[in-house]
Amino acid sequence: MRRFIGVVMCIALLFGGLCVSGFGPVLAAATNEIRIAGQFGLVYAPLMIAQKHKIFEKYGLKPVWKEYGSGAAVREGLVSGEVDVGFMGIPPFLIGWDKGCPWKAALGFVVIPVGLVTYDSSIKSLKDFNSTHKIALPSPGSVQHILLAMAAEKQLGSASALDRNLVAMAHPDGAAALISKRGITAHFTTPPYLFEELNQPDFHIIVDDIEAFGQPFSFNVGVASNKFHDGNPVAYACFVAAVSEAMAWINANKMEAAAILAPEFGLTPEKTYTYMTWPGMDYTTAPYGLLGFADFMKEAGYISNVPKDLSDIAWENLLAFVGNRAGGLSPIEKLQYRQ
Repeated sequence: MRRFIGVVMCIALLFGGLCVSGFGPVLAAATNEIRIAGQFGLVYAPLMIAQKHKIFEKYGLKPVWKEYGSGAAVREGLVSGEVDVGFMGIPPFLIGWDKGCPWKAALGFVVIPVGLVTYDSSIKSLKDFNSTHKIALPSPGSVQHILLAMAAEKQLGSASALDRNLVAMAHPDGAAALISKRGITAHFTTPPYLFEELNQPDFHIIVDDIEAFGQPFSFNVGVASNKFHDGNPVAYACFVAAVSEAMAWINANKMEAAAILAPEFGLTPEKTYTYMTWPGMDYTTAPYGLLGFADFMKEAGYISNVPKDLSDIAWENLLAFVGNRAGGLSPIEKLQYRQ
């Protein structure tokens, strides 16, 4: 068996590299630079940990880190070829796919609470908003925008009922504006900004992710371009492995992770740990909700096409994760849809 493993390793090295952390770090590919696009918030903790611990480097990759203010901006970075992989919400990913962007999802990326918060005590539901109330969220077509559309369809009878109230703001700017009560009345946001806002006196949630979507879903997906996936298969496999390792490390070391991440958010380690262990926080690469978002977005007019099945929008490793149960959908297959 040892001789067999040795032969496999030698063959892999000859044909471009090996990416199995159990055998130790081995050069991933001849061209091993990888340009990675992330955004703001605790959802991106695995990328921050990977950067601090040089996890990508263990796999022979040379990461170039880029940070954007919205999923739409990440999408444009991938379209322009500025980045190789990016992390964005399912809606901006699907909007790009619908327009013919050559990419697929490589990973699910964290399940988190998402909420629409206000300081205005007169606003108890979406019906209480009037034309003067401004709602901040990252961008049109963002996760928050589509969740608001889902909730508006339920409560107001129209997915676009509040579109004229929207103001595009990156999460840190939106949180600062809401807490200071300047310019906006509500903010649809994510941790830690969501939790910071809810810690303010009399601030409250109007609608949350579960009420809007019906069940937990992957807040982000890790997206890889066809060019990167097809042209650098070993580097692609190492990218998936590195993100998975960073995710596993966080789950096993939340106190240490909180101490590392606290300065990035201007929080104490204790508060960061509280936020990382808040009910609903789940650091996982499992995919949830991809086809549920697609179905709603097609019905509401945000996209023109719906994937025939998951293989239209997911790379082979994600398909293997979900599986395909004979005789009916498996539990994880069912979780790709809204219940």
